Amino acid sequence: MEHPVVVGTDGSPHSLRAVDLAADEAVRHGVPLRVVFASLWERYESEVPEIGEGERPPYEALAEDVAASGVARAKRRRPDLEVTSRILSDEPATALQEESHAAFAVVTGSRGHGSAASLLLGSVSLAVAARAACPVIVVHGDEDTWDDRSRPVVLGVSELAEGQAATAFAFRAAAARHSPLLAVRAWRCPVYEQGEHHLGHGSAAPHEQRAAAILTDVLDEPQRAYPDVEVERRVTEGPAHHVLMGASAEAGLVVLGAPRRRGHAGLQLGRVTHALLHRSTCPVAVIPERH
Repeated sequence: MEHPVVVGTDGSPHSLRAVDLAADEAVRHGVPLRVVFASLWERYESEVPEIGEGERPPYEALAEDVAASGVARAKRRRPDLEVTSRILSDEPATALQEESHAAFAVVTGSRGHGSAASLLLGSVSLAVAARAACPVIVVHGDEDTWDDRSRPVVLGVSELAEGQAATAFAFRAAAARHSPLLAVRAWRCPVYEQGEHHLGHGSAAPHEQRAAAILTDVLDEPQRAYPDVEVERRVTEGPAHHVLMGASAEAGLVVLGAPRRRGHAGLQLGRVTHALLHRSTCPVAVIPERH
C-alpha cells in the first residue's frame, strides 16, 4: 500500500486550506489522504465539569468533529479520493513528525488558531518542516496560485551531493502538475573579488560558469527520466534567499532540500529555507536530504 499524504488540521481557515492542497496533491500522485488532528486535550480534563453517562467528553467531541470536517472537506473537493482520519493524543508537532515516517508527504498550514488546542501554529509547521522524515509542504498563497499550471515548480539548486532528493521531488511534482520546472542557482563573488567585478575585470565569470555547471550536474540525469517536463535553467547573481524569493513570485510551488545530519537535535533548516517558509507567496516543499 502506498504511503498517504498526511495533512494536519485544527479546524482553522489556514488548516482547511491545507486540507484542500493536500487533497489535490494526493490525487496528483495517486495516493490516499490521511487527515490528522492532534492535541493533548487530557491535560484539561480536570477542568471540565462531570459529564453524564454515555456522553462524550468535550475535548473528544471536538477532536472527532474537527477530523470529520477535514475528511468531509477533502471528499467534497475530490470525491474519488480515499480519505481516512486519525486522532492522536500528542503534541501536534510530535504527532506529525511520527506520521512522517510512513507518509508520502506531510502538508501543514502556515498558522493555526493560536489557542492551547491549536495544531498548526507557525512554530509547529516550522518544527515539522525541520525534522520530518518525508517531504513537508507548507501552504502559502491562494488556490489560484496552486492550480495555475503555467506557473513553474521552482527548484532551489544546491550542490549535487546535497540536493538529489529535492531534485527528484521537483521533477515528479512538475510532471504530476503538468507544469514547467524552473531550476535556480544563485551565485556570488567572494568579498575580496567584488571590487574587481564592479570594475569590469571579469572576475565574476568563473563563479557564474560554476553555477551553470552545477545546474548541468544536478539536472541532466533526472531530466532524462522526465523527458516531458519542460525545464528552464537560471543562474542569478545575489544572495540565494533573495533570488529564490523573487522566483517564488512566479511559481506554483517552491522545492528546497534540507540536510538531515545524524546527531543534530536542532531545527535543520538553513537560512534560505527558513526565509522561504516565512515569506514565500506560494507553497514551499521542504525535502529531507540524508547524509
